[in-house]
Amino acid sequence: MSTFETIAVVLLGVVILALVWLITEFSGMKTSIKERTGINNETIKLRLQAYERLTLLVERIALQNLISRIPNAGVSAKQMQAALVEAIKTEYEYNISQQVYVSPEAWRAVNNLKEQNIYIVNQLTTTLPFQASAMDLNKQIIDYLMSNPKASLHTIVLEALNFEAKKIM
Repeated sequence: MSTFETIAVVLLGVVILALVWLITEFSGMKTSIKERTGINNETIKLRLQAYERLTLLVERIALQNLISRIPNAGVSAKQMQAALVEAIKTEYEYNISQQVYVSPEAWRAVNNLKEQNIYIVNQLTTTLPFQASAMDLNKQIIDYLMSNPKASLHTIVLEALNFEAKKIM
């Protein structure tokens, strides 16, 4: 082998070794960055599960869904109001730990939905006569939601949760 061929083989070997070294360095850096930022498969799973649970929460506290789940036979509007508000608060409190895994904006949206739904129930109850039934309140809530489709944050919050979950995947 000539000197030129020997130098070429040595240079080729050095280039290959340098490439292997660079690849392993970048791989190590990537792993290090993931560890420092706390991003790993387990974290992603937990965050996605949190978005799933919050989506379920949003569906469960949607006023039209609550009305259909809470029995109203022989119940006054005031009793129905109390049952609706209690159901919203219970669902929210059950899922409060999920705020750790989602963005502050997503959690704020869920919190705003909870507060808005309680406000709507309380306000509509005050417009009814004292002897009104649960059916009267339910009808009032349904009429309000149908006449003001943009009044409820339900759809907007669901879209926001869905958007954020897709960013993680």
